[in-house]
Amino acid sequence: MNNTRREYLRRINFILDLIEENLDADLSLEYLSKEANYSPYHFHRVFLTVVNERVNEFIIRKRIERIASILLVKSHVSLSNLAYTYGFNSDTAFSRAFKKYYGVSPTEFKSQGKEIISKIGIESFSLEKYICCIDNIKQWIKMNAQITIKELPEMKLASLSDIGNFENIGGMFQKLMQWGAQKEILDTSNFKALTIYHDNPNVTQSSKVRFSTCVTISDNINTEGEIRQRNLKKGIYAIGHFEIKTEEISNAWNAMCVWVIENNYEFRDGDYFEMYHNDPQNHPEQKAIIEIGIPLERTENIQFEVTKNIDFSSYDKQDLDYNQLISYMKSLRLFFHKEYDTQFKLGNVYQGNPAYSYFSLTTEELEKLKLKFVIILNHKQTIFSICLSGQNKDIRKKYWQMFKYSDWNRYHIVESIDDSLEIINHIITKTPDFSNGQNLMKQIEIEALKFIHELSKTLE
Repeated sequence: MNNTRREYLRRINFILDLIEENLDADLSLEYLSKEANYSPYHFHRVFLTVVNERVNEFIIRKRIERIASILLVKSHVSLSNLAYTYGFNSDTAFSRAFKKYYGVSPTEFKSQGKEIISKIGIESFSLEKYICCIDNIKQWIKMNAQITIKELPEMKLASLSDIGNFENIGGMFQKLMQWGAQKEILDTSNFKALTIYHDNPNVTQSSKVRFSTCVTISDNINTEGEIRQRNLKKGIYAIGHFEIKTEEISNAWNAMCVWVIENNYEFRDGDYFEMYHNDPQNHPEQKAIIEIGIPLERTENIQFEVTKNIDFSSYDKQDLDYNQLISYMKSLRLFFHKEYDTQFKLGNVYQGNPAYSYFSLTTEELEKLKLKFVIILNHKQTIFSICLSGQNKDIRKKYWQMFKYSDWNRYHIVESIDDSLEIINHIITKTPDFSNGQNLMKQIEIEALKFIHELSKTLE
């Protein structure tokens, strides 16, 4: 990329952020061109070249889409007040601009918006459809999501932005990682990779949705062409944790929005994001572990996530419900993280099936072999076990055959890997004593490390 284009991208990306954050302000061509340090004529031409949309058209579209987003969840608001807030001089001018984009007047959209958006190529999410599928969505959330409310601190990010070209996301992340490694600026101690969405896909055509791929950085940076600093602002967010197939990510977004509405929270103008915790290709079931963040207004009914230390002493194993078992698994994972952070890379607690939960432990040597150890809790039988597993079926089959047809017999080799993620397994305890959680953790630690040590030594 030549220096001229780098400079164009740097200045126009700055202006795009300025517009999106100030849609309720006076955004004249003179003001914006001055902020971009161009003459009005030159700025207009550069903006059109980079964004493929005239600056005035872009601003009007963004304002109309912002109003449409508000009407979809707050149909009681005054149209005149919205028009005035977002820079329209009269109701007539507002109505004309709105109808040009959505094909109906703001009044019609106010009552029929959820059906009308389908007419511009966006999937309709009508009230009838909402009512019919709400129970299914709630059940899907229960099975696939862990949703909490958190107040996130500001996050320092390096970003690359694009409009509509979602197929470029992988290459954009690769570019950011190479740049960050070269500059030695990545925040490796708390590394995060995320995509921020600047438009609402419920009201904006996918070809015009603007997004930014981002990675965490350890220090402030100067803009270098298309790579620039973008901070995720401090604020309250609904955070949904998912372990799902990539084709289910759109379901996850729908589920998150339904959850916010059903719990009577209010959406806030801000950065909506996906945060990625794994490479689906390395997951035994090719699933993506992601978090979806939706910004919320601070209201009286906001209930923040509280990390509870559950007292298990009053329960026997038959009394423990799903949430208590998951809570114990999270405590167990945290114990291993604190004690063995330098030795093992730990996966998140899997909780997508009511029958069991697990988390993985692996080392650099094992990752090269595409192997990992997994600590499992069978919820129905309340049994803790550990197994050797692989990143995919071919890897599991390779090592299963290696052990199956050898004279090695220290631990149980599974009969078949066709329907199993396990290669070799070992029961840690069939009678866990949850009334003494610390002793149970120590028991699991001793048995797990013994299994890991012997298998690692054999693999070497």
